[in-house]
Amino acid sequence: MSVADGIEHLESAVPIAGRKAPPCAVVIFGAAGDLTQRKLVPSLYNLANQRLLTSTGTAVIGIGRREIGDLEFREHLGRELAGHIGGSFDPGVWNWLAPRTSYVRGNFDEPEMYARLAEALERARTQLGTQGNVLFYLAVAPEYFGLIARNLKEHGLLDERDGEWRRVIVEKPFGHDLGSARALNRELSETLRESQVYRIDHYLGKETVQNLMVLRFSNAIFEPIWNRRYIDHVQITVAETLGVEKRGGYYDKAGALRDMVPNHIFQLISLVAMEPPISFQADAVRDEQCKALRAIQPYSPEDVQRKVVRGQYAAGMAGGRQLPEYRAEHAVDPGSSTETFVAMKLAIDNWRWSDVPFYLRVGKALPRRTTEIAIQFRRPPMMLFRNTEVDRTKSNVLVIRIQPDEGIALKFGAKVPGASLRLGSVYMDFSYSDHFGSTPATGYERLLFDGMLGDQTLFQRADMVEASWAVVDPILALWKTLPPAHFPNYHAGTSGPAEANELLERDGRHWRNNLD
Repeated sequence: MSVADGIEHLESAVPIAGRKAPPCAVVIFGAAGDLTQRKLVPSLYNLANQRLLTSTGTAVIGIGRREIGDLEFREHLGRELAGHIGGSFDPGVWNWLAPRTSYVRGNFDEPEMYARLAEALERARTQLGTQGNVLFYLAVAPEYFGLIARNLKEHGLLDERDGEWRRVIVEKPFGHDLGSARALNRELSETLRESQVYRIDHYLGKETVQNLMVLRFSNAIFEPIWNRRYIDHVQITVAETLGVEKRGGYYDKAGALRDMVPNHIFQLISLVAMEPPISFQADAVRDEQCKALRAIQPYSPEDVQRKVVRGQYAAGMAGGRQLPEYRAEHAVDPGSSTETFVAMKLAIDNWRWSDVPFYLRVGKALPRRTTEIAIQFRRPPMMLFRNTEVDRTKSNVLVIRIQPDEGIALKFGAKVPGASLRLGSVYMDFSYSDHFGSTPATGYERLLFDGMLGDQTLFQRADMVEASWAVVDPILALWKTLPPAHFPNYHAGTSGPAEANELLERDGRHWRNNLD
């Protein structure tokens, strides 16, 4: 297969987004890993299919320990890709991308590997026209971030000359507590400028998450009421039907809190709670996100006990499958006290959100898979309906569905047809797939594309990471000294421990969606 193969298939097509990525080489450390097979290569395929990669300046270089050549690497990726893309797989797109893909073998601490990588990058520049631009993707464990960055620096692979750029994407987790996050940021700052570091969170690649800012700031009907005067509270739910699957070894060290809250959940909260930025430039947006995160009230030990709930699943039926209890999962400690469910009540201590609680819950082995943000508005006063059959008015709710059915719904009251005055709830419901059609996506396409463009808006900055961990650290500290007394405390297929419901019931509220 030659580089020319497949060009006719894509060359003349107009890019769907109106512009293409600049010429560059994408270097993937951890090329044999699950993330590369399931997400990164399918994302590059989708970008190629959408005509967003330049035909004369695209290269993909995988780094791994296996003793294989370019041809074997391409054949392996092609087989895996066809399985992950499914029925929409187009061999012509892969025939375009495959000859631009090569492999470099070596260990991350091996100087010779970086010398071979330098040669591969030079070939990509001269033969494929990448113009010396490189996007390094570290799809590896965090303990390798600093090692790889230092070696790239020592071998001159981060040098930017004559208009070239070099950028580095790092995967979560960004540390396991505040101290380790600070250490990791410090380590990266020794070899990279902050403008070169792209801390990726695939949740921000989802269309509905990106649409949060557009929803708020481009629609005059929402922003004027996006405050404590009109909003009663905010709920965020991230529920999975799966157990830990094959991730028991990792998950038993992390748990639901570390795995989801300082990254995915707090990114959602920052977008909901942020003030309007002065522009959509990356740092203008991230400045406001960071202010919102810093405004979250810190937890005292008493707060942790009253406002944070943890759970671990017992055996049960979830997602149509029988799951064993968490402690019986593969690579999990039989006496594990790791949580698989967390519910929290947060307060944001600023003018806009004073006295508006944010409730969040995240868990595994729950009845339904769903991720949503629900903005619950205050009830209108009853005085108008005093002498009618209406016994109470209901709240308006704006529901932002992130997965699996991306969309936005608004619940409001309407009169039920008939001679008497009775109120019912109706929905205005917008679904992305119904309105715009369904485009195959992994959630990484937009983030990879932005990395190539040099747009850091959807990537976390160092101070955002540390602000998130500062909220979580007191919870981790107390849990370390007070292990849970009653694990497991919910069955797989139920909506979590009873204490999660009590968290809202104490405030006279309830979860909008009981997951059942």
